[in-house]
Amino acid sequence: MNIPRTDLPRVVIIGGGFAGMALARKILKEEMQMVMLDRHNYHTFQPLLYQVSTSGLEPDSIAYPLRKITRSSNKCFFRLAEVNSISAEKNTVHTSIGDLIYDYLVIATGSKTNFFGNESIEKHGMWMKTVPQALNIRSLILENLEQATITEDPEKRKALLNFVLAGAGPTGVELSGAIAELRNHIVPKDYPDLNPDEMNIHLLEGLDRVLPPMSEHASEKAHKMLEELGVKIHLNTMVKNYDGHLVETNTDLAIKTETFIWSAGVTGSPVKGLNASALIEKANRYEVNAFNQVNGYENIFAIGDIALMKTQEFPKGHPMVAQPAIQQGKHLAKNIKHLIRGEKLEPFEYFDKGTMATVGRNRAVVDLHKWKFSGFFAWFVWMFVHLWFLVGFRNRTVTFFNWIYNYINFDKAARLIIRPFKGHEEKMSMDKEKV
Repeated sequence: MNIPRTDLPRVVIIGGGFAGMALARKILKEEMQMVMLDRHNYHTFQPLLYQVSTSGLEPDSIAYPLRKITRSSNKCFFRLAEVNSISAEKNTVHTSIGDLIYDYLVIATGSKTNFFGNESIEKHGMWMKTVPQALNIRSLILENLEQATITEDPEKRKALLNFVLAGAGPTGVELSGAIAELRNHIVPKDYPDLNPDEMNIHLLEGLDRVLPPMSEHASEKAHKMLEELGVKIHLNTMVKNYDGHLVETNTDLAIKTETFIWSAGVTGSPVKGLNASALIEKANRYEVNAFNQVNGYENIFAIGDIALMKTQEFPKGHPMVAQPAIQQGKHLAKNIKHLIRGEKLEPFEYFDKGTMATVGRNRAVVDLHKWKFSGFFAWFVWMFVHLWFLVGFRNRTVTFFNWIYNYINFDKAARLIIRPFKGHEEKMSMDKEKV
């Protein structure tokens, strides 16, 4: 890997997501050598991926080069690589570009889409965890609209204009709201030969309300907002099968569609090599103690979505969202310093800053402990928080001006088919989620 030999302790971080980024930034100037490994050379701000999917933003607005982090220190390095396995007894990471010995290993590989064993959905459905996948969805939506303008078969047109999303968590709610706004504001202007009323957005949820992780107040408000936008919500409805043309559910509902998006869950993305006892198989996450040490290992840590830390308040682990990942990354930086100095480790305590989701223009819901609100002010808070946590001044500036433009003009400037969607088999080979 061409990493210089050193007498300093070497910390290897697998993954440049929220957790890995937070850790790396805190140890850059410390007396240790840091090596970050990732299969992409950029960090993705995943909460805004849905805006890339629906033509609101270009991908470079939410992606940040990982080498910009390491370039400020001559003791820190980034390597573009896929991690294949870990040999804990040899303190070695095996990657696609070679092996690397570590003193301290931090696994921050995040999560991947959970299909719950349904192979037909995995094969034919769309999902959205990476920038390439978001671009696939954007291209497919626009290509289907183009195809709908020229087809003479009314049944084919109906399938092309049916958009079905499974999972009414924050991703499903935000994505369905964004597609509805695309129909309401863009289609009438860009596609005058299409009737917007023929374009239907169906949101399917297996539980009895949208936004199950949030409060009932937020669920009720979001439900109402989605209906105002024209989204058709189907509760207590689970997808059983999708063959590329027909969505079948556990009810009598069956929908013909050429666009089916799966946003119904995530699971951990572990690395091969650690003892089976370290992994909680059902969740696919590493069990960690209060110091984020992986069960059975003193010098191997897991942070973010891949880590499951059981506490009295969170017996099933912390939520798989950005805030626990960021907080664990920052806290682990302190504990690694303590380890190197032979000092006592400090247990991690999660501070829940609340949950929020946007439904569309002037529409959002926010849960902040005792305060629960919705509407324009919630939407403003949502925008401010997401701008604040975007990595890089350029990204914040570009995103801010895009949002201003979209707001004033009721427009989405990024509706370009830059990379045509090439079909499901090629998609699977290009964008298969792996560590």
